[in-house]
Amino acid sequence: MKVSLVIMAAGLGSRYGGSKQVDGIGPHHEILMEYSIYDALRAGFNKIVFIIKPEMEEMMHRLCGDYLAKKTARDGSPVEVAYAFQDFSSVPDFYTIPAERTKPFGTVHALLCAADVVHEPCCVINADDYYGIDAYQTIYNELVKLPETGRATMVGYLLKNTASLHGTVSRGICTVADGKLKTVREALKVQLYADGTLKDLAEDRPLDPDTVVSMNFWGFTPSIFPALRTYFEDFLRNEAGDNIKAECLLPVMVDSQMQAGKLEVSVLKSADRWFGMTYQQDREVVAEELKKLHETGAYPEDLRV
Repeated sequence: MKVSLVIMAAGLGSRYGGSKQVDGIGPHHEILMEYSIYDALRAGFNKIVFIIKPEMEEMMHRLCGDYLAKKTARDGSPVEVAYAFQDFSSVPDFYTIPAERTKPFGTVHALLCAADVVHEPCCVINADDYYGIDAYQTIYNELVKLPETGRATMVGYLLKNTASLHGTVSRGICTVADGKLKTVREALKVQLYADGTLKDLAEDRPLDPDTVVSMNFWGFTPSIFPALRTYFEDFLRNEAGDNIKAECLLPVMVDSQMQAGKLEVSVLKSADRWFGMTYQQDREVVAEELKKLHETGAYPEDLRV
């Protein structure tokens, strides 16, 4: 069956100080999403969807798309590659975009932009995160058995392993019971300190280091798209207003669907460790981790072969 990996790569990487999605971080200048693609293909995925800004298309073809289109998936089929564009052309006419706004409308809008090219179960990820080899196999095994409606899945990570000493990060703080996601709320300013403690600076409260968080590693079926559209349009009508930085976020949308009784989300665990680049200072640590993974044989010398 067809199962796609959907990569959200249209973000500007403002805190990182550049386009971190295309920063050659691996020992042979591999970008982070190449590791996600490699791991997904060996887990069984056979379609890759890039959500990008229109001006990134030529670059994405050159970096990943063209060589991927020549590869064979684990089931023997050619790897399908598709592109979706996140820009203001997909925003409904009833909403007037503030003249000063340059930032995309967030992860709900990003995934919604892929509705025309995703017709199968999909795993949705950030382009600038490393999720681990085991995570892709775990979510693939769940995706192939998800019913068409009313169910979704995610891989959860521990908060203490996902924060940065170099500044605040936003994380989807989860409550989980019996393997099911019960609530998820967005903590927008999570700070890790040198002694290992964590705090939500936006709400001035401590956070348990072992809290499960969403790192935008979601598994959906195509039935999610009508809900995404309705939620995004409600966001534009009721929340966005003239705020040039307002974002419509997947964790908040998922929580809304769960509280309305329309969605049940299983929470999967991965044996691997997440890491990513929010700030330039994170780059050295990530580069060293990837180098070790190549040296131990987790990845071949050349991911593109």
